[in-house]
Amino acid sequence: MTLFKRGNIWWVYVWINGTRYQKTTKTTNRRQAHSIGQAFEEELNLQRQHVTQPQPDMTVDELAARFIGEGQAKTYALERLKHVLPFFGDMTLKQIDKAAVRRYRQHRHATSDVTVATANRDISVLRRLLNFALEEGYILSNPMAHTRMERERRTKRPVLSVREEQALIAVAPVHLQRIIVAAVDTGMRRGEVLKQRWEDIDFDNRLLYVSESKTPEGEKREIPLTGRLYASLVSLKKEKGIIFTFEGGPLKNIKTAWSGSLRRAGVRRLRFHDLRHTANTRLMLAGVMQEVRRELIGHSSQHSRDVNDRYSHVGLREKRDAMRKLELWLEAEVARLAQSESVPAETQEP
Repeated sequence: MTLFKRGNIWWVYVWINGTRYQKTTKTTNRRQAHSIGQAFEEELNLQRQHVTQPQPDMTVDELAARFIGEGQAKTYALERLKHVLPFFGDMTLKQIDKAAVRRYRQHRHATSDVTVATANRDISVLRRLLNFALEEGYILSNPMAHTRMERERRTKRPVLSVREEQALIAVAPVHLQRIIVAAVDTGMRRGEVLKQRWEDIDFDNRLLYVSESKTPEGEKREIPLTGRLYASLVSLKKEKGIIFTFEGGPLKNIKTAWSGSLRRAGVRRLRFHDLRHTANTRLMLAGVMQEVRRELIGHSSQHSRDVNDRYSHVGLREKRDAMRKLELWLEAEVARLAQSESVPAETQEP
């Protein structure tokens, strides 16, 4: 390292592998210039060794841009970041602490009617963002590593009845009809359904392999096809590409079609995600054991598993048996519904 003056300001030269780097120290004090030069030389050496220096002054907006640019943000995280970034975006990484998280939670509840669970989901994505910063070396520790989420109240999960399903499918657009059947017969998440590909359907063995899931556990899980889902898919069979499309293109959002169909059918307000609860509930009513339901639905929460589950294995035979039970249950429900509607109201038991 060499110091030299340009006018009254000290500059520094550093030679690394035959290449000269120079920088102004912006000071007239030689001792300060020497310290700045040493820091400059250390920074260059770290860069040469591909070691990232901490960047505590990086903003959360900048961090999120890198997080997304690296392909780390899935659809779920992107949706949550729409709420997180307006509040935290201008803050630097060193300004993020538990107090800031508490202020965010208060702000979220004050500005919108959201549940504790929703605020927890936002904060969990912020924590994942800071974990990314830690992995990349932008911070030395995650200030949210031990942040405890607020306790969530258990809420009733609505389930689509067979009568409501029939009414909904009767008025839904054709592309949404197929999506509804796929959701209630497999329990797949909305994102999983919309990203499902023809390459991952085994028509010979009547099996569906989930193309893309929000969880590693859900990826490529196998689900036997029900008769009606098989018939729906085989009628549109293609060699490759996205299965569920609209006017030839992939679907990114079905909120408008879903809301409109609920309104026309006269069905109470339900989220599309409630079809996943519906699938799980129907399997339970059909007599399918919990561990089999979990493997079919693709639940990933480890806290719900007991010790015995870790030593059990659910094979294809158990899954096929579960789907047969589901079909028999649905047939019985449809028959019961048809019978109740054919009996005059005055003859029905009170």
